[in-house]
Amino acid sequence: MDFALPAELTAYLAELDTFIEAEIKPLEQADDNIRFFDHRREWARTDFDAGGLPAHDWEELLREAQRRADAAGHWRFSAPKKYGGKDGSNLWMAVIREHFAAKGLGLHNDLQNEHSIVGNFPFVAMFEEFGTEDQKQEFILGGFERTRITAFGLTEPDHGSDATHMETRAVRETRDGVPGWRIDGEKMWITGMHVATHCALFVRTSGADGDAKGITCLLVPTETPGLKIEEYLWTFNMPTDHPRLSFTNVWVPETAMLGEEGRGLALAQSFVHQNRIRQAASSLGAAVFCIEESVRYARKRKPFGKALSENQGIQFPLVELATQAEMLRWLIYKTAWDMDRLPHKAIEREISDKVSMCNYWANRLCCEAADRAMQVHGGIGYSRHTPFEHIYRHHRRYRITEGSEEIQMRKVGAYLFGYLGPRKGSFD
Repeated sequence: MDFALPAELTAYLAELDTFIEAEIKPLEQADDNIRFFDHRREWARTDFDAGGLPAHDWEELLREAQRRADAAGHWRFSAPKKYGGKDGSNLWMAVIREHFAAKGLGLHNDLQNEHSIVGNFPFVAMFEEFGTEDQKQEFILGGFERTRITAFGLTEPDHGSDATHMETRAVRETRDGVPGWRIDGEKMWITGMHVATHCALFVRTSGADGDAKGITCLLVPTETPGLKIEEYLWTFNMPTDHPRLSFTNVWVPETAMLGEEGRGLALAQSFVHQNRIRQAASSLGAAVFCIEESVRYARKRKPFGKALSENQGIQFPLVELATQAEMLRWLIYKTAWDMDRLPHKAIEREISDKVSMCNYWANRLCCEAADRAMQVHGGIGYSRHTPFEHIYRHHRRYRITEGSEEIQMRKVGAYLFGYLGPRKGSFD
């Protein structure tokens, strides 16, 4: 067993650091772009006259950073080489995401908009595994060219964690001699619809409420008649690009189906596994940032004539957080390494519980570390002159999205007690 990071990986981290200093930091400082990262002026990110959507200038700055990263060969790192990427592995992506988040907030990596100069593209794996050749060409290459932007349409107003009870229905219907599907229902928290060209919409096409089978994924163009954005939902962490949608007599042809009819839940799992492990690594990195900043502050702050760091009331909470971060790092790396060794479709059957362990614990740890950083820093920690309240607000959402921590703990429990996974039937 060799726990050392590959030399090629550490060299690539150094290459990314050089690129950030040469290309991204100057862009961040140009033309008062720093207003987007000065949390006293964080409102600059939000277009309040457009329902709280991300401001155009803010999103254009993110796109410019991504264009520069793409030109340098970094943005598509995780994508297959045939799509212009570098076949970046889950392990490398986990290490990179932790490395970036541990630097603190900046244009190199700001997850409020899921932005990074090394992009996360769970849709690429989803289309590669389940799409037709035409769909791969249209949505993978089109995604990188920004002619195709796909939103993920799973959650509903009355059904979040219980996705298999979704009420959005699709029935077969032929129009003008073309076979297809008629869709009726509602969705909620469908991120990115303000710029999306398509929504990967999960609907029930057969079976009973609660059945895992009978859910189908349909690629619905956002300009389709009957698809309506009802409202954008304001959140703890603005701006928002999370709307509630309605579908009334929406029709798409059969060719809009992604994957097999009735087996759409496998697509959804494909999407969340990559997101969860990379999200876990980012939360770990943000937690490390909060811990290290707290240590530095406690060493230099000297109330009553001595450093805060001499007080065990300051030391012990940070010791516990640092210990958890160290243990979590190796669980994330090991799980990402296992993901790289398994066929993509086998991840759900064999190590989905480990992915959930990484995700729910990392997101919780980050919130605890941000809260502790506020406490150690005192009044200035609670203020917007430090980044901790922003980190808390952002990462707090991850304890709910991508599967709430309770749902992920339920997944771990099902694997632990043999109701699902490799131990299924072991206790019968």
